Amino acid sequence: MLTSVLLAAEEDPTRFVFPKGDELIWGSIAFFILFAVLAKVAFPAINKVLQQRSDKIRASLESAERAKIEADGALDQYRAQLADARAEASRIIEEAKRTAEGVRREVEARAQAEAQQIVERARAEVGSERDRAFQELRGTVGDLSIRLATKVVERELADPDAQRAFVRRMIDELAATAPASGNGGRGGAA
Repeated sequence: MLTSVLLAAEEDPTRFVFPKGDELIWGSIAFFILFAVLAKVAFPAINKVLQQRSDKIRASLESAERAKIEADGALDQYRAQLADARAEASRIIEEAKRTAEGVRREVEARAQAEAQQIVERARAEVGSERDRAFQELRGTVGDLSIRLATKVVERELADPDAQRAFVRRMIDELAATAPASGNGGRGGAA
């Protein structure tokens, strides 16, 4: 078969490239008929499918653009909410720090006030105990003084010479303490 094609090509080398005249006319008529049928039937259907596909692609692109815009809006909203949440968290932390510092100061002031009150109560108790001790001491010293004086007076008054000496001594002491009373010269005559 290959040999027959080669032999035919040797007889007329342009035979396979250029058709004969009648083949050219019938081929052209068939082409135009096929083209007319395709133009009336197939091309509108193909154009309709292409238009539908184009419309679908356009709708998809528009939908994707809307989705992108919505996503960008949601992202911006999310970022704004995140920034607000961070700001709120910072504000809450700062407020908690201020509150804690205020509570610390208040507790410290209350503790100092309580310590001061305890110290003042202790001082007052010590002062009242000291005053009570002094009062007891005065009472005890007074009692002891009276007892001692009683003993001394009893002993001194038991002896008549001692009584006279005691009276003279008392008169002399009175005279020495009151020289301006007008009795200054009479103190030694008793």
